[in-house]
Amino acid sequence: MTLDTRITPLRDGVAARSLEGVAAAEVYLDPKPMTCAVPAAAIRRAPDASSEQMDQLLFGEAFEVLEEEGAFLFGQAPRDGYCGFVEAAALSPRGPAPTHRIAAIRTYSFAEASIKTRAMGPYSINSLVTVEAHEGRLAKVAGSGWVTAEHLAPIGLFETDAAAVAERFIGAPYLWGGRESLGLDCSGLVQQALLACGRACPRDADQQEPMGEPITRAEVRRGDLAFWKGHVAMALDTERIIHANGHHMAVAIEPLDQAIERIKANSFGEVTGFRRI
Repeated sequence: MTLDTRITPLRDGVAARSLEGVAAAEVYLDPKPMTCAVPAAAIRRAPDASSEQMDQLLFGEAFEVLEEEGAFLFGQAPRDGYCGFVEAAALSPRGPAPTHRIAAIRTYSFAEASIKTRAMGPYSINSLVTVEAHEGRLAKVAGSGWVTAEHLAPIGLFETDAAAVAERFIGAPYLWGGRESLGLDCSGLVQQALLACGRACPRDADQQEPMGEPITRAEVRRGDLAFWKGHVAMALDTERIIHANGHHMAVAIEPLDQAIERIKANSFGEVTGFRRI
């Protein structure tokens, strides 16, 4: 069995204890639970700030740490399973379970219970927070400050239209490995839209393609996914898609058939399939 290194907590002979009997390693360790303590933190391929960003942690998301290497910690993000290196300064010990998620596309927190005090953030949609107190329209968030309560949704209360969530990202810059509202890639957009609807979703386009059921081009409707090799888009209706892409270098809406022809002419080639999830 070939293990996907992107989602396998194993490197240089060290593995998570959950891999005992699954993958050979010199030592198996119990991961140390940590939490993202900044608005967004890169998960990098190597313990170097200039290394490729493969994924991101959002505020409040868990990170299971296996090893320390310099200023970085190697581990796995349980929300989508991705493994890599995160700067230690961006993490803090695991605190109480989250009570809410950020439901606005992005929001700030404030140092005190007043919008005139120092702002921190912004924090992106689907960040996880623990509310400790309320004062007027503001809610105190553990590890941060006071957030507009209307920008929060209780854990378990989700959106119902993933395409509508995706549309809220229109104009956000394209960012390789990004998942935050300030910049994200094609699969990051799909993942964020589905997470807001309470649907677990893998990180990369090839991991997302097996989801749901195959459909034909003629059957495409709102919320369906279109896949190419290394790319994914979400349908807004039978004729239009929304996707974060390197052509526009942003999240943009494009006619589906036009996108099919344009993408076929570059390295992504033909559509590999359509899926209903």
